[in-house]
Amino acid sequence: TAVSVSKCFSSGVSMSPLEPHNKLNYQKVEDTLKIVRDRLNRPLTLGEKILYGRLEDPKGQDIKRGESYLRLFPDRVAMQDATAQMAMLQFISSTLPKTAVPSTIHCDHLIAAHKGGEKDLETAKETNKEVYDFLASAGAKYGLGFWKPGSGIIHQIVLENYAFPGGLMIGTDSHTPNAGGLGMVAIGVGGADAVDVMAGLPWELKAPKYIGVHLKGELSGWTSPKDVILKLAGILTVKGGTGCIVEYFGPGVDSISCTGMGTICNMGAEIGATTSLFPYNHRMGAYLKSTGRSNIASEADKFSGLLTADEGAKYDEVVEIDLSTLEPHLNGPFTPDLAHPISKFAENVKKENYPPKVSAGLIGSCTNSSYEDMSRSADIARQALDHGIKSKVPFTITPGSEQIRATIARDGQMDVLNEVGGTVLANACGPCIGQWKREDVPSGERNSIVTSYNRNFRRRNDGNPETHAFVTSPEMVTALVIAGDLTFNPLTDSLTGSDGKPFKFTAPKGDELPAKDFDPGEDTYQKPPSDGSNLEVVVDPESNRLQLLTPFKPWNGEEPSNMPILIKARGKCTTDDISAAGPWLKYRGHLENISQNLLIGAVNDENGDANNIRNQLTDEFGEVPDVAAYYRDHDTPWVVIGDQNYGEGSSREHAALCPRFMGGCAVIVRSFARIHETNLKKQGLLPLTFKDPADYDRIKPNHRISLKGIKSLSPGSDVIMTVSDDSGSFDVTLNHTFNEAQIEWFRAGSALNAMKNAMK
Repeated sequence: TAVSVSKCFSSGVSMSPLEPHNKLNYQKVEDTLKIVRDRLNRPLTLGEKILYGRLEDPKGQDIKRGESYLRLFPDRVAMQDATAQMAMLQFISSTLPKTAVPSTIHCDHLIAAHKGGEKDLETAKETNKEVYDFLASAGAKYGLGFWKPGSGIIHQIVLENYAFPGGLMIGTDSHTPNAGGLGMVAIGVGGADAVDVMAGLPWELKAPKYIGVHLKGELSGWTSPKDVILKLAGILTVKGGTGCIVEYFGPGVDSISCTGMGTICNMGAEIGATTSLFPYNHRMGAYLKSTGRSNIASEADKFSGLLTADEGAKYDEVVEIDLSTLEPHLNGPFTPDLAHPISKFAENVKKENYPPKVSAGLIGSCTNSSYEDMSRSADIARQALDHGIKSKVPFTITPGSEQIRATIARDGQMDVLNEVGGTVLANACGPCIGQWKREDVPSGERNSIVTSYNRNFRRRNDGNPETHAFVTSPEMVTALVIAGDLTFNPLTDSLTGSDGKPFKFTAPKGDELPAKDFDPGEDTYQKPPSDGSNLEVVVDPESNRLQLLTPFKPWNGEEPSNMPILIKARGKCTTDDISAAGPWLKYRGHLENISQNLLIGAVNDENGDANNIRNQLTDEFGEVPDVAAYYRDHDTPWVVIGDQNYGEGSSREHAALCPRFMGGCAVIVRSFARIHETNLKKQGLLPLTFKDPADYDRIKPNHRISLKGIKSLSPGSDVIMTVSDDSGSFDVTLNHTFNEAQIEWFRAGSALNAMKNAMK
């Protein structure tokens, strides 16, 4: 059932100044919530209020944390250019005339860092012209706002223009939860989920559990908001937040700026959380006013009870962090949950034999590119310049948006960062997602970098498996590039100035908001016309960047049998390993081409190699995409065997689309990351988990797999996997999390097929 936006939002206050016709209506949410309150008769967390206030059926919806599938109507959709291509291709194939909810496209992923901001942006505009033209024309035809290349990173643009306290949005990027810094439930999803919402259909989410993080004390000195989430990652690990919303509460909340809260929520993706959020407070109100949305702040003030958790709300787990004693942290390498407090870091560098020389420092990204971040970093840079020293290594700065770039250019922070040796990159994701044409360190050479980014998987930033990346705050990165040494502790250690005298940095300071209004900079927004129905969206059939989609075939009604194992992936297998980013981003709109990166980063358990697997039909070794295509072209469906938290990382649905396109049938693992499991279901694959995780160790790469129970698949049913080779066979019990609607996706061949079938 589609619900028009106007029914849900009919107050006089707009959700965004850019969309005056889309209105806020907290009263509507509160009225819906009253129905749920009367049923549950208990205090609610903030996340529960936001979700339950947008239920399709508040009277009849089953509500059990961790069990029920909620059917929800989100307020808006946001998509970045790398994921928007496939999402819009799917929306086009749905034949719907226009999006049913406010939606935007943001060009931030396809700009590679190489020579500096202006040159890199011009190169990107030329190289990606076909894609940008496609997205701009699709936005205009189907009613989406379009943010041109150079406008900034999706999550910063959303925070500046679209996020609002108590809202619900989905975004086709795993760091969508950044908007939790403005008290919004913002959830990363795959493109197929975005298509459902843009079509006006209810969106399904398994009712999350809730982790409460009680903050006491207050931030001061070198300790930054980034250190809160770095500390929490060390406590909960990369999978500790799976299936949960993380809610921050307590007296410490008020010592964190709105953009600082955004940083914390952004990196909640690294603990697997569904999303993270903060209660509405005066810091959010100040940010709304500073970004031209004082009317939203006034409206939020009237409904403050709706925008905070109820007194006595129960959390499934509570973690306490004392901000007054919290140390600055550096997390890594190779995983964002390996947490090192600064007091122990030098010792750990030596003990673990990490390369001690800092080879590069990078600040910015969607996690840490606010005015406050740049101001605190510039303060450290100014102290170094005052003592006659500069950065010892390459130092890059990525402004989060054109507004941030223009404002720090006006207010002087950019000049200071340039003077200390920094290079300002384009307002885009850049090295954070592997868009870094690095030339100073050859691939394979062991080296250490420090970043203010969110992820540090092997090969993530520069493609080099030997780059040890440590994530920390922007001000800590700035201090370390000036020192050039990982073991330098700016809280206790001294540097030598140009006069030969030692000096110590004083703790960084910086305004959270500019004293004058933000400078919006260049206008990079394309508003959709009121009627785009006569516009044409053209996809060249000869293009190697874009390709119209052919629907996947429906399930054939048979139990899958005698399937080869394409690969048994050993250890951590992220979406970067399943469908690499970096140079492959240019093929995100062309399923056939991007499928040539299928699982090339996964480690084969048979030989310890990446991208080198045995073809069970020929007994020859080959690259993963070649073997998968061979199976597909010989009508041989295949399976993947995986370990814990399979598919952690990015929301990219290509990590599900590519296996489906290449002939995959099932992915069988110890456990899944939330978004990836949903994406696999959406594309008609079978994501299954070992009932006994130890059974993973019994599976050999040469085994054949048969699945029993697919014909009778139902919510909660078991699937029996028969594992066989020439010596015999044994059975293993598998679990699944399909509900009835999701089973229909599988039978139809994909969620998109099921939606089109329902529309006939």
